[in-house]
Amino acid sequence: MRRAGLIKLPLAACLLALTACESAEDTPAQTPAPEHETAPTAQPAGAAVTDLFREVAAAAGLGFVHFNGATGEYYQPEIFGPGLALLDYDSDGDLDIYLLQGSMLGSDSSPAEALFPPPATHWPGDRLFRNDLDTAGTLKFTDVTEQAGLGSTGYGQGAAVGDYDNDGDPDLYVTNFGSNVLYRNNGDGTFSDITASAGVDDPNWSTSTAFTDYDRDGDMDLFVANYVQFTVKANKRCAGADGKPDYCGPQAYDAVRDRLFRNDGDGRFTDVTTAAGLDIAFGPGLGVTCADFNGDGWQDIYVANDGAENQLWLNLGNGRFENTALMAGVAINAYGKPEASMGVTAGDFDNDGDEDLFMTHLDRETNTLYLNDGMGNFLDATDRYKLGRSSLPYTGFGSEWFDMDNDGNLDLFVANGAVKIEETLRGQPFPYQEINQLIRNDGAGAFVDITSTAGPAMALQEVSRGAAFGDIDNDGDIDIAVANNSGPARLLLNEATTGNHWLTVRLQGTRGNRDGIGARVAILRDGRPILWRRAHTDGSYLSANDPRVHFGLGKEAGLDGVLVNWPDGSSEIWRNVGTDRFVTLTKGSGQPWAGETALRR
Repeated sequence: MRRAGLIKLPLAACLLALTACESAEDTPAQTPAPEHETAPTAQPAGAAVTDLFREVAAAAGLGFVHFNGATGEYYQPEIFGPGLALLDYDSDGDLDIYLLQGSMLGSDSSPAEALFPPPATHWPGDRLFRNDLDTAGTLKFTDVTEQAGLGSTGYGQGAAVGDYDNDGDPDLYVTNFGSNVLYRNNGDGTFSDITASAGVDDPNWSTSTAFTDYDRDGDMDLFVANYVQFTVKANKRCAGADGKPDYCGPQAYDAVRDRLFRNDGDGRFTDVTTAAGLDIAFGPGLGVTCADFNGDGWQDIYVANDGAENQLWLNLGNGRFENTALMAGVAINAYGKPEASMGVTAGDFDNDGDEDLFMTHLDRETNTLYLNDGMGNFLDATDRYKLGRSSLPYTGFGSEWFDMDNDGNLDLFVANGAVKIEETLRGQPFPYQEINQLIRNDGAGAFVDITSTAGPAMALQEVSRGAAFGDIDNDGDIDIAVANNSGPARLLLNEATTGNHWLTVRLQGTRGNRDGIGARVAILRDGRPILWRRAHTDGSYLSANDPRVHFGLGKEAGLDGVLVNWPDGSSEIWRNVGTDRFVTLTKGSGQPWAGETALRR
């Protein structure tokens, strides 16, 4: 780890030009109130600058700088990571942060040979920072990697968080270029590497990953997206448009099939990729999200591929999946073209009860919004919602639907960073910097890029990759943690004070699926649209999000109830739920609800 704050890193201008991401070229009876834990307008385009987010990583002790180990050999993994994860590993009620680290590639290479060697304060391996949030709401992070038994020293890529053994503590799965790692949370502040005994290693180049209960048996299964068959020894020499050495595109190497590991409930997993039909189609996988896209109650899997058709794996409910992406309209864009898909997120931005898709792409491609009709059929609605033009100059990675200003509408954040030299930056040490984007949902059918008026934190020009979303300071709004390639991690605290009301729901299973991952949660409000949100940690890019379900409620505070459609198909409603607080809803403590079907759409 690098314990210093922002470190200016030198890099030779010859380092990067094109990336592998680029193609070469009924009202129930009253119920008791749940357990309560009381917690301490976005600007239109052209408005005065307002600090909607404040960058506090260094001040809060999050002193991490990513090291990609680049030596000028143009090894593809150098420019893909890193990701990160938010998790409450010590169960103290606040979110801790796990950050993925790179390393040198090649057995004969040493950090001294890197184009930008790490500083003397650099600690190799991934790092876990404990959140020591105090009662006044002040953030302070402490590096507890060693005492927690963590710190994978592989070439880090991404992470997934889920309670695979249903003991009430979040476990951690880490993907690498090379062998992956499953860390079991021991419940005492430490973790154990149980990869071998669990049977979930994958020696390939794995990227995004997700825990999901695809078979509805109450335990968390694991999906792993893989990229291509790259090895350091067989590194290919490619050239950019100018004829100079460059990173190869994904087409230079064969794609590697993704993996689905079924949780057997005894601490072990079984590879069911073939049995589930998931090896019929695959590509250079970079993003993954799991949700019930067609409303049948089973968790589906969507995979974003780099420069190749994406897959929508609809869950047939019998242990098998069917790839419907092409017929469903999410394999390619509206112009019939596969795109360099990186990050992907699913959410109900239009409040119609189904999961829509948003994904990020290469510059000169637009990011893409796919509108769900509720039955798993999609329409490319990028132009309709005015999301295309503002994304053209940027290469997007991590992204998420989140309610930035608690107005009840889901907004977007996109982490950007070039993968080919920015001509305007040519000659600078690391000429791949881009600004990230903040995009407001105006609630009237359009999105507005408000980046330029959102303050200094949104003006940073860096090479951003992973982004994770959650209420890190527990103040009722969503914050953003960003992982930068060859740069410092960033922590963007939400300062969009609007006076709008909010509610954050923590789901608690009693036996299986302890975090209710995959559950659908609805806010019922008389005379106002139902707000549906999904309990998840997956999505974005290489990253894991806050498992709590957050709702912005706008100016009116009254609620009729909170409805939960659990992953096992049962439903419950809680009345007497206040606002502006955190609530814990425990399965079995609500009133059974039989009218959920009518509410789903």
